[in-house]
Amino acid sequence: MLTVHHLNNSRSQRVLWMLEELGVDYELRRYERDARTMLAPPELRAVHPLGKSPVLTDDALAIAESGAIIEYLVDRYGEGRFSPPHGASPARVRYNYWMHYAEGSAMPPLLLKLVASRIGKAKMPFFAKPIARRIGETLQASFIDPQLKLHLSYIDAELAKSAWFAGDTFSAADVQMSFPLEAASQRAGAKDLAHIHAFLERIHARPVYRRALERGGRYDYAD
Repeated sequence: MLTVHHLNNSRSQRVLWMLEELGVDYELRRYERDARTMLAPPELRAVHPLGKSPVLTDDALAIAESGAIIEYLVDRYGEGRFSPPHGASPARVRYNYWMHYAEGSAMPPLLLKLVASRIGKAKMPFFAKPIARRIGETLQASFIDPQLKLHLSYIDAELAKSAWFAGDTFSAADVQMSFPLEAASQRAGAKDLAHIHAFLERIHARPVYRRALERGGRYDYAD
């Protein structure tokens, strides 16, 4: 039996979406973030040593990392759907690229932006707060925001070429890319770019996407 160890407001949501697209039965175990730290609860360490979500268990097998989980699900249950055939076709190369780009390139500057925005809000002596705030603001202005602009402009230009990331057909690469673009729409103005905005509208309009939201619970990034 497939079990998704699901954390609210997290990458785990796209695993639920992928499962709903596949039409596979699964069990959902919910975990809630600590309201103060926003970290995952310690109970997740009983499932995986890193204590992160998502984790998928399939009988005795435990798989972490959303990209690895999605690839496993598509390979096992897809029956040729949601990914181009294996090989060196342009569509497969493009599919593999976006599956890895989502976490390897798109997410790091978004995570840095989140961390930098919190530097000035951390607990510290009052006299250090202006210095910390200035460090965070400088880091964002000089490095993080230019990087985000570069990546988002690139993604928007790529989506101008085709409706979906691997070409003209919806695939698991679109599921994988959903979280960075949803996060960027909240933190970095991605929804102001026409093709990214249209992509987000397309995925949010999918009935299966809405069904995954109903199962997963609170997910602020879909707004």
